[in-house]
Amino acid sequence: MVGHGFMGAAHSQAYRVAPRFFDLPRTPVMQTLVGRDGAATRAAADRWGWASTSTDWREVLDDPTIDLVDIVSPGSTHVDIAVAALAAGKHVLCEKPLANTVAEATRMAEAARDAATRGVFAMVGFTYRRVPAVTHMRDLVAAGRLGTIRQVRAQYLQDWLVDEDGPMTWRLDKDLAGSGALGDIGAHAVDAVEFITGQRLDAVSGLLHTFVTERPLLDTSVVQTGLGGAAGSERGTVTVDDTALITAKLSGGAIGSFEATRMATGRKNALRIEISGSAGALAFDLERPNELELYDATRPATELGFTRVLVTEPEHPYFAAWWPTGHTIGYEHAFSHQLVDLVRAVDAGVQPTPSFADGLHVQRVLDAVERSSASGSAWIDTEPDGESERDSDHEGVSA
Repeated sequence: MVGHGFMGAAHSQAYRVAPRFFDLPRTPVMQTLVGRDGAATRAAADRWGWASTSTDWREVLDDPTIDLVDIVSPGSTHVDIAVAALAAGKHVLCEKPLANTVAEATRMAEAARDAATRGVFAMVGFTYRRVPAVTHMRDLVAAGRLGTIRQVRAQYLQDWLVDEDGPMTWRLDKDLAGSGALGDIGAHAVDAVEFITGQRLDAVSGLLHTFVTERPLLDTSVVQTGLGGAAGSERGTVTVDDTALITAKLSGGAIGSFEATRMATGRKNALRIEISGSAGALAFDLERPNELELYDATRPATELGFTRVLVTEPEHPYFAAWWPTGHTIGYEHAFSHQLVDLVRAVDAGVQPTPSFADGLHVQRVLDAVERSSASGSAWIDTEPDGESERDSDHEGVSA
């Protein structure tokens, strides 16, 4: 695994836990953790259970015992690591968004396409697909329970940048992160809606805004838990967006509205999705991850209303491996489900989803939103010549 920050912890948890709850055809071995700082990497490896460490990701490509390279480092590093790993015959799991630019994502998708012909596969980590309630939404839509999908509304609301004196991090540097709220959390909203509906965003109109353009730089000589330093007196320039607003036309005729923001005061990690169809509606909020709201418009008028569905039955996606009915699961479990689906697909010799082609499509959506915002919110097509390389998200069987 390359990187050992927030996502490193989440992925490590999955490698440790998933094989103990799910019957997997192969058991992951946590062999090598890669980071820039040797001491920090060794400390993380000891904490999470990695056998060895390295400060050079190229070393793992020469290790014949390594089958999978997991990339959880900043977006600017994804393309070089992923392309080299695939060329070396390693399967790849790469965090979202796939890259920082369409050109980088295209290189990665082409490398993955070539590798797949050799039985080497790549997957991008849009983990919220593996929240059981979200997967169940996809299954209900695919079964026709909502009829014709007409509208989608998606919000991803956070507030960790509300304080204008909150320090600069790599996520606020376009060279490292690619974009701000748009790519970091807006990408999740886009992928989740496309996964649930089976429709893709064909055209978008976007508005990006940065409320706080300068923030204190970190003084790394002063250690502050979780940040790697304390805010100093010198300020740096924020080069990404704080908030993204998107209107979209979907391939199946639906229209959508999307919001991704780190400025929603009081909202910590609220991914909210509502799908409205001719025969019903579904609503989900990540702050209540084990619940869905289901509206069945075919019921008698005297029985209409949104019904709370507790998604904890063994018949629900992934839940049979966990706890008895009503015993809920949390944020980290989706990473276990992601690993389960990846291992099973690789073992079966089939392409895991979402693929790098899917990740490239989302990258094109993000790019179209940026270009739209720069042009005064004009409508921009997301795919060149209307073509798409996306894999079918309604195929396959969830765990």
